[in-house]
Amino acid sequence: MAGLWRGGGAGRMPGELPDAPRGFDEAVPLLLRSQAMSPYVSLRSVSKSYGLRPLFSGVSLGVGRGERIGLIGANGSGKSTLLKILAGITQPDDGERTIRKLAKLAYLAQEDSFAPGLGVEEIVAESLLGEGLPESEVFTRVGVALGKAGFVNLNQRADDLSGGWRKRLALARELIKEPDVLLMDEPTNHLDLESILWLEKLLPSLRASFVVVSHDRYFLENVTNRTIELGLAYPDGILSANGPYSAFLEKREEFLASQAGYEEALAGKVRREIEWLRRGPKARTTKAKYRIDAAGKMIQDLAETKRRNAGVGLAKIDFTGTDRQTKRLIVAEGIAKSLGGRKLFDDLDIVLSPGVRLGLLGLNGSGKTTLLRTLSGDLAPDAGAVRRAPNLKEVTFDQNREQLDKDKTLRASLASHGDSVVYRDRCLHVASWAKRFLFTPDQFELPVGLLSGGEQARILIAQLMLRPADVLFLDEPTNNLDIPTLEILEESLMDFPGAVVLISHDRHLLDRVSTVVLGLDGQGGAEVFADYAQWDAQRLVQEKTKNQSQAQAEAPKPKPAAPKPVAKKLTYKEQREFEGMELAIQEAEELLETCQAALVDPAIASDANALHQRSEALEQAQAEVDRLYARWEELEAKAAALEG
Repeated sequence: MAGLWRGGGAGRMPGELPDAPRGFDEAVPLLLRSQAMSPYVSLRSVSKSYGLRPLFSGVSLGVGRGERIGLIGANGSGKSTLLKILAGITQPDDGERTIRKLAKLAYLAQEDSFAPGLGVEEIVAESLLGEGLPESEVFTRVGVALGKAGFVNLNQRADDLSGGWRKRLALARELIKEPDVLLMDEPTNHLDLESILWLEKLLPSLRASFVVVSHDRYFLENVTNRTIELGLAYPDGILSANGPYSAFLEKREEFLASQAGYEEALAGKVRREIEWLRRGPKARTTKAKYRIDAAGKMIQDLAETKRRNAGVGLAKIDFTGTDRQTKRLIVAEGIAKSLGGRKLFDDLDIVLSPGVRLGLLGLNGSGKTTLLRTLSGDLAPDAGAVRRAPNLKEVTFDQNREQLDKDKTLRASLASHGDSVVYRDRCLHVASWAKRFLFTPDQFELPVGLLSGGEQARILIAQLMLRPADVLFLDEPTNNLDIPTLEILEESLMDFPGAVVLISHDRHLLDRVSTVVLGLDGQGGAEVFADYAQWDAQRLVQEKTKNQSQAQAEAPKPKPAAPKPVAKKLTYKEQREFEGMELAIQEAEELLETCQAALVDPAIASDANALHQRSEALEQAQAEVDRLYARWEELEAKAAALEG
C-alpha cells in the first residue's frame, strides 16, 4: 500500500516517523546542522556611498528560513541599494556578502521591464531557460504560476497590461524560479487596492523567505514578522525588531527615548570633564593622561550621538486654508454617473463643510476618481446637481501628476516667477522653500523628469501649498512618499481647516485622516462607513456570502442529519468505518497520485483553466488523504480509551 504507513514499523500511528537510532544526533554532521540554521544570505559590515554622500555604513543583517522582513527608511537612506546588495546586483564599498551554498534568490525590481511584443506565458517561461527542464514541466510550472497570479489568457501581451497586472506578471516571473529568498522593491507602488489585498494574501502562503521595501504601513503589518529600519540615526546603521510593523514602532520609541536620555547624561559628564580640563590638570601622572584621553573620547561620543539624534530631515507640509466660514462648501444632490454603460454611482447626496474629510474607498474601477472629478467640477453628473459656494477656492492633486512639467528645472517648478515664493503672505527665497521639502541647491538645475517619484510628489505638494484653498481634492497623493513624509502629510491634512476629498491606497493614512468613509461598489451602490476596517469587514462578508451561494448552487443539497447521542463506545458505524480505513486511505492516495500525474500532463500545459481545475483537484485529494489519516487517529485513540 503505497505510502500508507509513511514511517513503517508495527504499532506506530499513521504518519508517525520511525524512532531514530541511538546516537543519531551525534551521527548527524555538525556542518549539516549549521547549514540548516545559517541564513540564506547575509551582509557583514557593508557600507555604500554615492560621491561624497554616505547612504549607510557598517550594516550587518541576515535572512533566514521563515523570515518575512519589512525594510523601511526615509527616501535616500539606501533601501533599494541595500536590497540590490543582498541580491548581488550591486557591490558594497566595504564589507562582505555571503550566500549559502545552493540557495536561490529572486529580485523583484521597483520598475517592471519586459521585452516588447511578448505574451505573458513567454515572459514567465524565460525565467526557466538554461535549467534543463523538460518542455512539458516548464509549461506546467508556467501555467501554475500565472494561474496563482490570476491570469486566464496566457497569450495576452504584456504591452497591453495595466500597472497592477504588470506587477503580477513580474512577480510570477520571479516566483517560478522557486527561490529561497524573494527580494521585493516597492511591490505595492501604483497598485490598486484589489491587487494589494491579493498580494497580502499571497505572500504569507509562500515557502520562500522574503525582504520587502515598502511604505505601506498596513501592508507591512499584515505580511511581515520582522521590521528593519535603515538610517544614520542608529549606531549600527539599522534598527531591527521581531514582529510586525507595530512591534517595531514600540521598539523605536524605546530606542529614541533611551538615546535622548543617553545624550543628556553624556552631555552632563562632558561638562564636568571640560571643567576639570579647564582647571589645568597635571598631565605628568598616568591617571591624568588616561582621564584626558577619556574626556576626548567622551566629547567625540557626544558629537556622534547628537548627529544621530538629529536624524534625517523631515519635509514641512502645511496646506493653507482660507478660514472661510461658509458651512456648505459643496453640495451634491442626487448625482449619478455611468461610464461605458456601467453605472458607478446613483442618487448620491454629499455635503462638504469645513472640517469634513471624506475618504473614498472601493476596488479598482468602482468610480472613486470619477466621483472626485464630479465633485471638483471636472466632470458633469449624468443626473442630479453639484452646487458650489461662490468664489470657492480648490486645490487638486492629480494621481498622474500631469500638473508637473517634466522638462522644467526644479528651481522653476518650485518658484515659477523668480527666486522667491510667497507663502502665507511671507516672501521666502527659493533655497529656503526647497529646503522645506528636502531639496538641496545642487539639484536646482535638474529637470523634474530626472527626479524620483517621491521627489516629484514633494514638488507638487510644494506647488499646492502656495495656493490657499477651501477644498482639497487629493487623488493618490501618497505614491512614492516615504513613511516620515506620510506622517507629516497626515498631520497637515488633519489640521487643514477646509474640506478634504481623499483617494488613497494607503489605508493607514485614509483611516487617520478621514472623518467619514464612502465605499463604492462599482455597480451604482455607495455606503457610508466609519473607517477602512468596517468597509473591509463588510467586503469580506459579502465575498464569503457570494462564494457560499455559488457553492450551494453547484452542490447537491444533503439531507439533514438527525442529532446523534453521545457514544460511550465505538458505534456499529464507527467500527465499520475503522475496519475499512486502510482501504479508504489506499484509494485516496491512489487518487492523489492520479491527480499529480494529471497536473503534469503535457496536453494541458498551455490551458490555464485546465491547469487551475486540476490544481484544485490535487489540493482536494491531498485534503482528503489528510482528513482520513486524522480520522483514523481519532477512531484508534477512541477505541484504545474504551478498551482501557
